[in-house]
Amino acid sequence: MYLGIAVAISLLGALVIYARNRKPTSLEAGIEGFRRELQALEPEPRERPAPEHPGAPDDRRSGLGA
Repeated sequence: MYLGIAVAISLLGALVIYARNRKPTSLEAGIEGFRRELQALEPEPRERPAPEHPGAPDDRRSGLGA
């Protein structure tokens, strides 16, 4: 009798864990997963450092710098 109760509780716990951890199968979940994959593959935007003095020549290109 006690063994049957223990088995029933174990099966119930296993079903709860399975239900919480399974992958979603709806169409919306598939679209969301695809969007996440595309976002992960998307290149990061490049940021250009702003010039210290707008309109001033760039010393690195002119060869006049130190």
